[in-house]
Amino acid sequence: MHERAILVLEDGTFYEGYAFGHTGKMPGEVVFNTSMTGYQEILTDPSYHGQIVVMTYPQIGNYGVNVYDMQSNRPWVRGFVAREFSRIASNHRAHQTLDEFMKDYGVVGIHGVDTRALVRKIREGGVIKGVIAHGSQFSGPDHRFTPEEIERLAFEAGAWIDIDGRDMTPEVTTPIPYAYPTLKSGKRIVVMDFGIKHAIVEQLAAHGAEVIVVPGKSSPAQIMALQPHGLLVSNGPGDPEMPTYAHESLWKLMGLLPTFGICLGHQLLALAAGGRTFKMKFGHRGANHPVKNLLDGSIEITSQNHGYAVDLDSLREFKPTHVNLNDGTLEGMAHERYPVFSVQYHPEASPGPHDSRYLFKRFLDEVDAFHGEVGMPVEKQRTDSFGV
Repeated sequence: MHERAILVLEDGTFYEGYAFGHTGKMPGEVVFNTSMTGYQEILTDPSYHGQIVVMTYPQIGNYGVNVYDMQSNRPWVRGFVAREFSRIASNHRAHQTLDEFMKDYGVVGIHGVDTRALVRKIREGGVIKGVIAHGSQFSGPDHRFTPEEIERLAFEAGAWIDIDGRDMTPEVTTPIPYAYPTLKSGKRIVVMDFGIKHAIVEQLAAHGAEVIVVPGKSSPAQIMALQPHGLLVSNGPGDPEMPTYAHESLWKLMGLLPTFGICLGHQLLALAAGGRTFKMKFGHRGANHPVKNLLDGSIEITSQNHGYAVDLDSLREFKPTHVNLNDGTLEGMAHERYPVFSVQYHPEASPGPHDSRYLFKRFLDEVDAFHGEVGMPVEKQRTDSFGV
């Protein structure tokens, strides 16, 4: 007999189901993802730190989990919700079932939930805090939840610390710099790690770059001491307005190096130049978001995971290059003078379509162009090439 479980939202709304994964209780910000596949990449994406993720696709887990699809060294979601979790893995790449994986890493799950009703509530009311609890944690008859226990869980959900107004970089960034192992010796790219996915580093390496990953709090002096040819500013969780040290560092580095920002990195670059960000009603999380490239009119189907966006009207020194076709929000921008550009979505995918992987080549082409004159000091290049 499957153990009972419940998801209680801070407003007292609750959804009953059955326990899956690690047995326990866990609060978090409840969001939804519309991807049909890629649940392992979602679980292990540091950008989901602090969140309970609801999958809209009805069955999750049927192809299991393997070591190759990890996007970090562990899961970061606080809870996982689905209509049905498969307890078996039917794929030649699978090393274990999703249930085993979630138990090994302490991820609390619930399934048997009416996810259509839950997603509709989030879409209409916006993201909301909640808590998943398994029946064995409570004393009601047959491990059912009493009205008093539900009320207490709703209070716990509301009392959980908000992601809004919180700098989460120290919780996800690498503690020390490291070089990504590669046999190639191309241009050296320094990656500021605010919660990076493995696939981003792998894409840089696949295009021939030498990659060094540094903590998100690294100073401009520490970064320039590595003698990089380019800078990538990674994705990550939390409120982009809070890591003010990142805004200051990126402002000082602006124009010194060709720079590519992804997701949180996109938001940080906009803030560094004096722009503004805002929290979205329910964000973009999925692998099927249509984005229009304003430079050539093409449409890209993109992978996205963000709850904040850059205010298009607040752009300073940047011009828009991509917009979301669903809601018109800013999806990409480029600096008016410097070789600095960014996108709100995830060009590395994992999971999702590969429409936008060309951006890594574009970045490295800009790196090559910027360093076209061999031996020219970076400071001189900035003055000669961009007139600042």
